[in-house]
Order: sequence, then structure tokens, then C-alpha cells
Amino acid sequence: MDAGSDMMSPEKSGRRGARPPLREAGLTPSMPPLHEPGSRPRPYMPSLCSTPRNPAVKCYGDRFIPDRSAMDMDMAHYLLTEPRKDRKNGATPSPAKEAYRKLLAEKLLNNCTRILAFRNKPPEPDNSILTELRADVASVQARPAKKRRYIPQSADRTLDAPDLVDDYYLNLLDWGSANVLSIALGNTVYLWDAASGSTSELVTVDEDDGPVTSVSWAPDGQNIAIGLNSSAVQIWDSSSNRLLRTLQGVHESRVGSLAWNKSILTAGGMDGKIVNNDVRIRDHAVQTYRGHSQEVCGLKWSGSGRQLASGGNDNLLHIWDVSMASSTQSAGRTQWLHRMEDHSAAVKALAWCPFQSNLLASGGGANDRCIKFWNTHTGACLNSVDTGSQVCALLWNKNDRELLSSHGFTQNQLTLWKYPSMAKMAELNGHTSRVLFMAQSPDGCTVASAAADETLRFWNVFSEAPKSAVKEKTSQSRMFNSYNHLR
Repeated sequence: MDAGSDMMSPEKSGRRGARPPLREAGLTPSMPPLHEPGSRPRPYMPSLCSTPRNPAVKCYGDRFIPDRSAMDMDMAHYLLTEPRKDRKNGATPSPAKEAYRKLLAEKLLNNCTRILAFRNKPPEPDNSILTELRADVASVQARPAKKRRYIPQSADRTLDAPDLVDDYYLNLLDWGSANVLSIALGNTVYLWDAASGSTSELVTVDEDDGPVTSVSWAPDGQNIAIGLNSSAVQIWDSSSNRLLRTLQGVHESRVGSLAWNKSILTAGGMDGKIVNNDVRIRDHAVQTYRGHSQEVCGLKWSGSGRQLASGGNDNLLHIWDVSMASSTQSAGRTQWLHRMEDHSAAVKALAWCPFQSNLLASGGGANDRCIKFWNTHTGACLNSVDTGSQVCALLWNKNDRELLSSHGFTQNQLTLWKYPSMAKMAELNGHTSRVLFMAQSPDGCTVASAAADETLRFWNVFSEAPKSAVKEKTSQSRMFNSYNHLR
């Protein structure tokens, strides 16, 4: 400790002009103000009780001193000595003597049994703290316990899906914003209307172009993109079953993954290339992302549309930032923002968190079996959970902090996890082969799963949105109804 570290500054002493407590040797300390010379100051003694409720009552701290002027000394002497005489005699008083004593005490002593008398009654205890505690306990007990949500363990509906291609690297299932489900079975794309339960055929491609390797609904829920084994991408109008456009000359082999970002259709191919296609212009290929050496099997745009996640058969996960993309309409190379090499198998399952924009979940293949969580701003891995089986698809609950994963060998199950603890909430069984694809309904409550057992199952696994949140969302949408004509 430095010399003088115990010295107190004038600002800390609490008195203006106060001198430091340590002085030079031989000098007497100065006398505090308002004291007579030669008198020693009386040490300060704090009060032993809180401020009394009645200012007229003198507080003596925690001691109560008897008031002799209010006591009858003879009576006190009698009360102290009479029981002692009875104990010395050892004789038990007769009933008549006991009755006489009680009568005498009643008439002469006025039933006075107190020996000490006090000037004031002791203060009543402060029960405010106890009252608050009792009120808190009562409020906790009265509060209704949160009901545990019921999760059905069996599928709500099961449909046949013959000729579903058993290929881990494809994406053959998607649920559009118009509540229509699309599924590719061999060379044909079927549409299932969730409102009416009706099924219709959209298109059957030629043998030279097929099979269909990916499907993805546009944000409007009317147009749908179809990736083909021939490397072409077709865009169809589902309301009129009309081919709108074919995108060619971009990839060299099949297109296994598709993702929309407004009017930009991003396609990932077996050649490892990722291409942004602007479907509004003639020369549609506007950017190319090069970072994978093998097939791109997972593509997902973030909710804000600012970041793109891509997973490949080369066990790599890339995060691409749209601000780093080339602004020129060319196939120029764009550098990734983050490159993750933690997975030890193909990365197909990707899901952006709906309540935290920079949180991404990714799932690895059979040799990895892990679900990993990433901070896409920093590229750091936040957590990794070994699921014990191949992770085929991932979906976040839109209304709660939950994550659903679909798996392959050995159980071929769907697992519901609580985030961030990653505690298992439920395991949904029914498929007899690996659950390759999952899609979520627009309201976020129902999940469709397609497996290699050629069945399509619907699960009511996610909770509904709170009524207050639905009302708030509806009111906000009504506020801007008059501005729908603005671009």
C-alpha cells in the first residue's frame, strides 16, 4: 500500500475545511466544533429503536423500565412471598382454603397479579413485513399454473406418396403462403390444398428433364419454382397451370436446392455453384456464389433477406451477405462472410430462428448426427447437440421457442426440442424409413413430413399463436391496407 493511502480527502471527510485525522508528531488533534474547552466529547450512541409512532412517547430503545410510583410495594411483596410459604409448608391446601383465597383475592386484591408496572405499554410489533409476505404468498398460490401443452404422438393425417425419390440431397416438399402444399413424386409435381383437402397435378416433366429435384414456392404463394435433374429451373403459375419461364445455362448438373428472396430465386446445384436469378429481367443470373466443392443440398435466406445460408455435401456451411454480392449483372465470384467446418457430414438441414435474426440452426448427416447453433454475425458456434441419428430437416416453431428435427436410421422419428435447453419435449414416431423432408403450414401449427416409406404425414406438433399476438398482428395489417397499391 502506498504511503498516505489511508489519508481521507476533504471531499470524503463530510465536513468543509476538516483537517485530516493524522497530524505531525507532537501536535494535539484539534477540538471538534461546538464543544467546551477541556471537555471530552461524549461518544455517539445510535438509537436502539425506530422512530416511535407517537411522538409524545419517549423511546427507551429495547428496554422497559418499571415505574415505581405506579406500583403497590406491599402487594408486590405479598405476591412474591405467599407462594413461597406454601411451597415451604409442603401441605396441599384444602378446597375450602383455596376457595377462600380466591374470594379474598377477588375482593381485596381486585384480582391483581402483576408485580411490576410500566409507564407505557410496549410498542406493538410492526406487522407490515409479515402482511406483505402473506400477500405475496397468497398471490403466488392464486396464480393459475401454466398448463402443459398437449402434443399428439400420432399423425393427424397420412397420405400416400408413391415414387418419392429416396435421396438425402434433394428438396421435394414445400408449403406455400396460400396454404397449398407441393410435393415432387418422380417426374410429377402435385399440389394439395389444405383448405379443401383436394389434390391436383401441376406438371409432369419429360423423361429427359426429370426427375424433379427441388420445389420452392414464391413469397406470393401463387408461383412455384421447380428444379430439374437436367440443370434447368422452371417457374409455374399454380392458378392456371401455366409455365411462365425456364432458367437455363446456369448450372451444369441437377438443381437440388432452391430459395426465394423477394424477386430473386437462388439455386444451388450439384456443380457446387449458387446462383442468384432475378426473374424480372432477361439476363436472370445476377450473382454467383462459389465456395462449395460438391453438391449444394441446403439453401435458406434469413427473414430479413440480408444473409444466405448454404450447406453442401463437402461438409461445409457458408454464410453469404447480400451487401457483399456483386452489383453488376454477371457471374462474378462473391466471397463468403463466414465459413464453418465443424460438421463431419453433409449439411442439408438449415433453419433461421424466427425470434432472433442472427441465430441459425444446422443439421449434419449420418456421420455427424449433430444440430449446431450459430451466431451468423460473428460465425461462432453457440451449441452442439448429438441427436444420435442423421438430421434430415429442421423447423422452428413460429409461436414458441421450440425446434423440430426429422431423422433417419435408426428410429426415423421427429423430435421436438425446447430451446435453448435442448431438452426433448416429444418424439413422434410413425414413419418406417428416414424422414427426408419437412414443411410448415403458414400459421405455423402443422408440419408435413415426407419419408422414404412413400408416405406424407401431417402433425399438429406446434402450439397456436396467443390470441393477443394475433389481434395485434391483424390490427397492424389493417393500418396499412390503404397502402397496398404502393410499390
